[in-house]
Amino acid sequence: MKLSDLLEKIDYKCIQGTVDTEVSAVIYDSRKRIVPGCLFICIEGTNFDGHGYASEVADKGAGVLLVSRPVEGVSGKNVTVIQVEDTRYAMAFISAVWFGHPAEKLKVIGITGTKGKTTTAYLVKSILENAGFRVGLVGTIETVIGEEHIHSDNTTPESWLLQETFARMAEAGLDTVVMEVSSQALKLHRTQGFVFDYGIFTNLEPDHIAPGEHADFEEYMACKGLLFRQCRVGIVNGDDIHKEKLLAGHTCELETYGTGENCMLRAGDLELVNNPGELGVNFHVLGLMDFHAHMPAPGRFSVYNALCAIAICRHFQVEIQDIRKALRDVHVKGRIEKVKISDKFTLLIDYAHNAMALESLLSTLKEYRPGRLVCLFGCGGNRSRQRRFEMGEVSGSLADFTVITSDNPRFEEPEDIMEDIKKGMEKTRGQYVEICDRREAIAYVISHAKEGDLIVLAGKGHEDYQEIRGVKYPMDERVIIRELLDGGLEHI
Repeated sequence: MKLSDLLEKIDYKCIQGTVDTEVSAVIYDSRKRIVPGCLFICIEGTNFDGHGYASEVADKGAGVLLVSRPVEGVSGKNVTVIQVEDTRYAMAFISAVWFGHPAEKLKVIGITGTKGKTTTAYLVKSILENAGFRVGLVGTIETVIGEEHIHSDNTTPESWLLQETFARMAEAGLDTVVMEVSSQALKLHRTQGFVFDYGIFTNLEPDHIAPGEHADFEEYMACKGLLFRQCRVGIVNGDDIHKEKLLAGHTCELETYGTGENCMLRAGDLELVNNPGELGVNFHVLGLMDFHAHMPAPGRFSVYNALCAIAICRHFQVEIQDIRKALRDVHVKGRIEKVKISDKFTLLIDYAHNAMALESLLSTLKEYRPGRLVCLFGCGGNRSRQRRFEMGEVSGSLADFTVITSDNPRFEEPEDIMEDIKKGMEKTRGQYVEICDRREAIAYVISHAKEGDLIVLAGKGHEDYQEIRGVKYPMDERVIIRELLDGGLEHI
């Protein structure tokens, strides 16, 4: 493909060489094999900078360098140098052209927000597939292309990988893709180069505010809001207090969902369902649609997730019976996931890994009036210490009993992280124990379970590893539970 074609939607300056050159491949990672005649995009990241490899990749045969600032060691070499303002932004448009604009062959649904992205994405996929659509998924847990399931490293992949994924989906005969869109992805332009058919907003609370992520809540909110300048129809939580600021400057049509009277699609008559083996909720859909629905997952946030999915699928003219069936049948790994152990108590696995998510989860579960609400959790290393204080205080305030344990300690000592959690716990009157080894902690809550207990293993969710000193060791809580029970662990 000609370089000039790849640059068709980009403002650029040709510093050296010619745009009439042919490009054999598009590469943005210096660790990949450099193909003679390729276009190498110099990306600047938190811990690396592709500009520093410009001379090296030119010597290996790269035909074009895309840069955002001057690079050394390439003057006079047989390589074209193109300068742009932002190479990540440019890469998104180049990738779309390289793969033949695959997003135009799909209906693309993008979901952003602090909570609920993953669950809503799976709900939408379930509903649409139940109605006969062929749906791909890109998200925190995995990318799904037909029968192929690919583990995710990022909630939203780099633009080149995203466009490659779209191309594979179109080639596989899929007609729709539902994807989670992180604030980091929007900040780093991973979703440029195409227009979303539907942009979705679930909710917003402070999160991902740390070095290498977002400087403050205002930046976090502004990045989330970028989605609504890049979609045709925006479907937003009309009850969220931040929606007006988040939508400032939007360019899309808007509709709202929620429980408030002003929402265009809303839920009413909420009724908690607490049956043996199931915590759920019944509700009535009002406004743009009118029918009764049931979610086999607890609480108000489950209603919001379901209502959001319904609002999306309404645009696909999905029949009400298909919506009802899909809501009843869908299961999302690590999101209020029930693990059957005993009829006498309930055990759930959930990804709640910050104070906001944990508070929402525990508050919801308390509404079901368990005998005891038991919370097992830890906090990640090399992350904000404030999160640890806050999570400790939340669990101490809401849970009847807490087991403080390890999560992903990364390059910190797990005991130090647990000490920070205890500082939050000590602001409350909550009872707790400390068990550093997570497997032992899980064994403890099962073996000490009492009739009527509701036990939550929080923080890991879908993750099947534990990261220690830069190494990811296998650790899936479902596997641990099965091994404990197979080994004869006593429980009521």
